Amino acid sequence: MIAQREPLLWLQLIAIGAIPIEFLLLRLVLAGADLGPVPVFERLLTWAVAVLTPTLVLWKRPADWGSLLLLRRPLSQRSQAQRQLSGLQQSLIPRLSLLVGSTALLAMFWWIDQSSILVMDLSPLQGSSRLVTLLTAAPLLALVLWQWQQLTQSLWLLTRSDQELAQAPSLNEEQLQHERLCLGLSLLTMPELLTAPSSPATAINPKQPTSKEKRSDLNGDIGDGNNASGGGTQAHRQQTDTGGSEESEPEHPPETPPRAE
Repeated sequence: MIAQREPLLWLQLIAIGAIPIEFLLLRLVLAGADLGPVPVFERLLTWAVAVLTPTLVLWKRPADWGSLLLLRRPLSQRSQAQRQLSGLQQSLIPRLSLLVGSTALLAMFWWIDQSSILVMDLSPLQGSSRLVTLLTAAPLLALVLWQWQQLTQSLWLLTRSDQELAQAPSLNEEQLQHERLCLGLSLLTMPELLTAPSSPATAINPKQPTSKEKRSDLNGDIGDGNNASGGGTQAHRQQTDTGGSEESEPEHPPETPPRAE
C-alpha cells in the first residue's frame, strides 16, 4: 500500500516505547516533593493545563503526521499522496482516540502522583517544592499527549487502503499551515521505503545445457557405441566358432564294395 511506503509513519511508532519511559520520568519528577494540602485540586489543575488545553487545540488542528516535534517534512516538497494522507486525518476515529488518550492521561497522572512516594530517594528534584514538580510534570504530560495522537494517527494511516487514499482530499500548502499543527524545522527529507521496479522485463532465454549435462550425454553416447561394437564382436565370434566346428568335423570314408570270390 502507498501509505506504508512513508517512513515517517513508521518512525511515529517509536512512541510505543517512549511513552512508558516518559511515565517513569514523570513519577521520578513528582517524587521530588510531598503532596500539597489539596492534591485533588492540584492534579485536576495540572491536567487541565497540560492535557485538556492541548486536547482542544489538537482537536481543531490535528498534529501533522510529518512532524517529529523538532523536525518536520517540508510542506512545499510533499507529493500528492502525502497531501492526501493529511486529508485522511480529518476522520473521526483519530479524533476519538485523542479524547480517549486525554481521559486515560488523567487516570495515569492520578495514579503516578499517588505512588511517586515509592521512588522518592531516586528523584532528581528531591527537596523541591510541590509547585516546581508540578510545573516540571506539565510539559511531560503534554509530550505524552502529542505522541499518543501521532501514534494512533500513524496506525490509522498505515492501515488505509489505496482506494481510501485516492478518495481523500488533497490539502495544499496553505491548508496544511492553517488546518494542521506543523511543529519543527523543515529539514526532514526521507525517501520512500518501497519503490516500483524500474527495470524493463527481459525475455527469458531457453535453458542451455550445462557442462555437466553435456558430459553425461557424451558418456551415454560412448556407452551406446561400446555396447554396439561389443555386440558385433560377439556375433562375429559366434559365427567364427560355428564355421570352425563345421570344418573340424571328420568326413566319413566312402564305403568299399565287397570283393567277388
